[in-house]
Amino acid sequence: MDAGAIVVTFGSTLDAFAFEDAARAAGLPGRLIPLPTGIAATCGLAWKLPSGSAVELLAAVEGMRHEGVYRFVDNAYVRLDA
Repeated sequence: MDAGAIVVTFGSTLDAFAFEDAARAAGLPGRLIPLPTGIAATCGLAWKLPSGSAVELLAAVEGMRHEGVYRFVDNAYVRLDA
């Protein structure tokens, strides 16, 4: 994982695919990836924003269902929305 990358996790595959559609429509950079080790989530998919992305970019998809938002820092995932 790239240092500084933001990862959004989901409660279901349906939520992940709905988020992907909304993110693409909003022009949010990133893509769906397999859930990284080191993060526990219900769904095995996650949305990865590129390194250096501001968490404020997620405002574009506000209201979309998700479980957690993490940033990869110092070889660990830090939860941003806890």
